[in-house]
Amino acid sequence: MEIYFSCSITGGRKDEPAYQAMVAALQADGHHVPTAILASPGVMHEEMQVSAAETYARDMDWLAASDAVVAEVSTPSHGVGYEIASAVAMQKPVICGCRQGVRVSKMISGNPHIHLVEYAEITEYLSAIRHFLARIEHPNHLSSNPQK
Repeated sequence: MEIYFSCSITGGRKDEPAYQAMVAALQADGHHVPTAILASPGVMHEEMQVSAAETYARDMDWLAASDAVVAEVSTPSHGVGYEIASAVAMQKPVICGCRQGVRVSKMISGNPHIHLVEYAEITEYLSAIRHFLARIEHPNHLSSNPQK
């Protein structure tokens, strides 16, 4: 699958190890992640080389071509919020993860089109991501309950 990974860049990089784990897991599972650079330690330098207009056009193209969005929303970010809202408008499946105890905007937590996962350990979110993506890839195998 084509996965658009979204995380904070200018808002803060406290969760960079979690970003790296998410992208690595997605790629190990065989997904293509055009935004994988966002998890790298050098992303700030890399992104400074690209104009705002180029970034917007590139990212919106990647988002439009994606099958789903995986986001980490523990660190508030205008860009991440914009990407999530754009994905919802495009009717893309969206899963967002945040560290347990972090307050997330009600625009994210209250949106019925966004699957929000609070996690204590990154492995919990990775498991939720895999389950979420499996449901998208195989919608007829959601569960043994045909109403789900």
